[in-house]
Amino acid sequence: MKRVLVAMSGGVDSSVAAYLLKEAGYEVVGAMMRFWPEEPPAPRLEAGGGRAWESCCTPDAAYEARRVAELLGIPFYLLDYREVFAEEIIQPFLRDYAQGRTPNPCARCNTQVKFGAFLKQARRLGLDYVATGHYVRREGEALLRGVDPAKDQTYFLWGTPKEAIPHLLFPVGGFHKAEVRAMAARAGLPTARKPESQNLCFIAGDLRGFLAEKLQARPGPLVDVETGEVVGEHQGASLYTLGQRKGLGLYKTHLERYVVGLDPGANIVYVGPKEAAFWGGLEGEEVNLLAELPEEVEVQVRYRTPPVRARVESLSPLRLRFQSPVFAVTPGQSAVLYQGERLLGGAVIRKGLYNLAGFDPKLTEKALTFS
Repeated sequence: MKRVLVAMSGGVDSSVAAYLLKEAGYEVVGAMMRFWPEEPPAPRLEAGGGRAWESCCTPDAAYEARRVAELLGIPFYLLDYREVFAEEIIQPFLRDYAQGRTPNPCARCNTQVKFGAFLKQARRLGLDYVATGHYVRREGEALLRGVDPAKDQTYFLWGTPKEAIPHLLFPVGGFHKAEVRAMAARAGLPTARKPESQNLCFIAGDLRGFLAEKLQARPGPLVDVETGEVVGEHQGASLYTLGQRKGLGLYKTHLERYVVGLDPGANIVYVGPKEAAFWGGLEGEEVNLLAELPEEVEVQVRYRTPPVRARVESLSPLRLRFQSPVFAVTPGQSAVLYQGERLLGGAVIRKGLYNLAGFDPKLTEKALTFS
């Protein structure tokens, strides 16, 4: 009998994953990775944040996961991953923001923690597979989009080590979310109606307040890239992201301006018209390929934006040329590559290329220079 370690988050998807695997005859072991500290962080209710620990993989979620495991009759373990998580996720997250980048911690967590350290631990313990509640399908060594287009999570799995794929199972990837909830209800799982978590698991409250505190953000000038004039005051360059329009601190609030560049060293945020936030290509780093790239691919630069066709100009460094301009190609975010439904891999965006307004962003004192 094949043995599988299920990463249980206390939500309905991983609960149903465990249920389906047991029904299929696997020897199932449930586990949750502990990320939270000894004491709950103070919530920032004044900034619109929720209560502390209002996310996945928390003490409350661990209680729910244990209840599911007891109902299914499977063992459940709480594994201490606080040190790994701090080193692999939180520290790089803060470092990226301090450098004017917008990281993707969920993708990094899958790469370094779930399908890295967690899988290695499972293999050391003699288990054959790790399973998660991701909406992803695996066919042999290929990862495919989940059948539910609204829930597909391949975007966050581009960094999966290729050698790990044969040891991964995604039981809910072939179902729609409504079907998963219906299965949970029929099985009597206590998580059947549990709402989805929308927060980062290591932040209580709002992201902006967390960053402002950790990075000691300070106000600075908003500079218009077309005129070089100071047009407002921001609250800290590390608190903004490319393409952002709201909450900029413009002196003339009727102006429509977007963040088009960041210079954290000089504490300057550069803004411009919308066309200045469009790019014709990108350069990527930390490339991870799960299959050989064709000459043309589909690339997705944000989770909720549709992919666009792109030509592969080079592999080292990875350079892509889009068939049509893309808004807010953001350093630190993921550029995820597809061929139809198949996930080909991806990269961390280093910079946008071929700007629609004709300037090149450089993180120097003169961060944006028109050509």
